Amino acid sequence: MIKGPGSCRAHLEIKDFQKKVPIVAIRIKRIILTALSKARCKKFCEITVCFVDDRIIKKLNREFHHCNLATDVLTFDLCPENKKKIIADIVVSAETAVLNAKRFGTTCNYELELYVVHGVLHLLGYNDLTIKQRNIMQDKAEKILAFLDCK
Repeated sequence: MIKGPGSCRAHLEIKDFQKKVPIVAIRIKRIILTALSKARCKKFCEITVCFVDDRIIKKLNREFHHCNLATDVLTFDLCPENKKKIIADIVVSAETAVLNAKRFGTTCNYELELYVVHGVLHLLGYNDLTIKQRNIMQDKAEKILAFLDCK
């Protein structure tokens, strides 16, 4: 168990099922804790982040969202009714990160970290169903990543 800044306590697990991008688990954990802390999350969190390829994320997207496309990140809140805990899985496509890094002129690591923060924000109640909601989430995610890079 990790105690983050503030009163955030978390059990974080990082699993790497892809070969495109090396994953630095301690950095991913720090990003998650920072996102939770910035949101003043007081819940106990059990979060597993799985890094996969497009084939796997497409399969999950089809199975759970009936969308037959690869995507960047999927978030699964396993106990949405629980008010004291967050128990969740975040699935991130490293393959999509490589493609989007080229597309947006960023790095693969930046894209992966952005997707992780995006997933955490979903767990904290943020949505991206409208352009306005998407912009709010993007702004929050970028501020969290900027904060980390300043340290």
